[in-house]
Amino acid sequence: MIREFSSSEVWFLVQAVRWTVLLALLAFLGGGLVGLAVAILRISKARLPRAIAIVYIKVFQGTPLLMQLYLVYFGINLFGIETNAWVAAALGLTFYSSAFLGEIWRGCIQAIPRTQWDGARALALGYLPGLRLVILPQALRIAIPPTVGFMVQILKGTSLASIIGFTELTRAAQMVNNATFRPFIVYALVALLYFLLCWPLSLVSQRLERRLDPGRLTPAKLAAQ
Repeated sequence: MIREFSSSEVWFLVQAVRWTVLLALLAFLGGGLVGLAVAILRISKARLPRAIAIVYIKVFQGTPLLMQLYLVYFGINLFGIETNAWVAAALGLTFYSSAFLGEIWRGCIQAIPRTQWDGARALALGYLPGLRLVILPQALRIAIPPTVGFMVQILKGTSLASIIGFTELTRAAQMVNNATFRPFIVYALVALLYFLLCWPLSLVSQRLERRLDPGRLTPAKLAAQ
């Protein structure tokens, strides 16, 4: 029986936004932790850690996110471990986001002048203490705008989790459309909800990029900071 598209369907879609946001947050936090490790391995002077990081990045950047979600969801079951869509979606998006965040942060770390590394050694700091106390705090300033911007991609990427049965915004839209047969109205509303989620992040990223651009900082502004 076909239902009329009403306020209850709209509310159902709005409620599904929370699962989209929660999944995106889990993917960002997990991807951030793994991505930081990948970035550190990527700048290592040793060949083996650097090669491992490069292969990791190439694999997850060079394959579709949809395929990665399938492999995680069905691959875990091959080892006799029962999983659900929540775990598979979070793991798949974590691997995907960590590859991009790792490469973004690698570029930010390497953007720090070599003299800062020399200064860390002059303070008798080893590699890891110098990285943690001297290099990473400076790289953080450069990394904030592109990291915030990449969160938009993570939010949009959560829509693919519907393919493995995770009920987020896109999956909720499919359910509503199957019940009401109003695809234009349903998906137009979903597009609007995604826009309301992503647009503020894009604005924040652009504003941070302008504000934190070292080339725009005058001596007076530097002194004020």
